[in-house]
Amino acid sequence: MLQNDGFRALDRGTCLRLLAGVPVGRVVYTKQALPAVLPVNFCLAADSSVLLRTSAGSDLVRAIDGAVVAFEADEFDAATRSGWSVVVTGRAMLLPDPDGQELPDGPDSWMPVRDDVLVRIDSEVVTGRELTGA
Repeated sequence: MLQNDGFRALDRGTCLRLLAGVPVGRVVYTKQALPAVLPVNFCLAADSSVLLRTSAGSDLVRAIDGAVVAFEADEFDAATRSGWSVVVTGRAMLLPDPDGQELPDGPDSWMPVRDDVLVRIDSEVVTGRELTGA
């Protein structure tokens, strides 16, 4: 076994700082009893939860509202063989539209959305790893 395998665990604060710097991640959820992964754009809320915007009637909303999901984002450089990966695990829920007013700030969806809603994923467990160049 190598003494330095090039991996380093990241603390919660570092993980959240890295997440805040990238616009795209992946929601990992269960769809018809099978694992599913969907790339989405997102942002971090002030409480460190992950926010994403999607269509109210989407398959994603039906599959994740109230469910525990994982959310992963990363950044890698093939030339230097370095990068990082962060995983947030927590309950996903729709944010209510308070009395028909505009939804709170969140990411703009890169995909066209109809009757947009915000989904919040609580950051109950946050883990990350960094790979340093070999």
